[in-house]
Amino acid sequence: MARSLRPSAQEHLYYCLHKPYGVLSQFTPEGEHAGLGSLFDFPEGVYPVGRLDADSEGLLLLTSDTQLNHRLLDPRHGHWRTYWVQVEGTITPEALQQLRKGVSIRINKKDYQTLPAQADLLPKSLSIPERTPPIRFRLNVPTSWIWLRLQEGKNRQVRRMTAAVGFPTLRLMRVAIEELELAPLQPGELRQLNRQEIYRQLKLTTPSGPSFSGRRQGVRSGRNNR
Repeated sequence: MARSLRPSAQEHLYYCLHKPYGVLSQFTPEGEHAGLGSLFDFPEGVYPVGRLDADSEGLLLLTSDTQLNHRLLDPRHGHWRTYWVQVEGTITPEALQQLRKGVSIRINKKDYQTLPAQADLLPKSLSIPERTPPIRFRLNVPTSWIWLRLQEGKNRQVRRMTAAVGFPTLRLMRVAIEELELAPLQPGELRQLNRQEIYRQLKLTTPSGPSFSGRRQGVRSGRNNR
């Protein structure tokens, strides 16, 4: 079972979660989708930083540190996010180059030119966790896996970008934020980091303040009733 720090008036908690497919980036369920509270019973005051759509998977950061939340979500503080993306079709070098240069997509009914990005094919030898349920393959239509690194996070941006170059996204996993990596977590698994670790891996200056200490307690599996 994953472990956590018991919060106190001077402590912040930091968790990395491998959000599974079909789970919302909120604690409560909605419609046919489960919430994060169905996975773990997080301490009070801990909330997700940003979001992953229900049909996306991968690295989701949760914390009680509102300053960290602000620094990661403020567009003035750009930071690299890395995604593994399975697209329909055999992606071409020309399409990858378009993704690197930036493409025009629609955001809030307006044209938007994405910032330059990094993109390339993923090695075929790479081990990628199976998705539950698996994607629906179209017979006789190949697929490709690419990695994509962005410094921005518009609504469904990765999906809009691959569609703009002619290769719709079938599966999307966020695998890193700066140097904070998803591995080795499997879907539904959780790990805790301390303040120094999280700020270092996110390439942020650690704020001044008292050092954190506290007793450890288990993060309970099961629905969160907050």
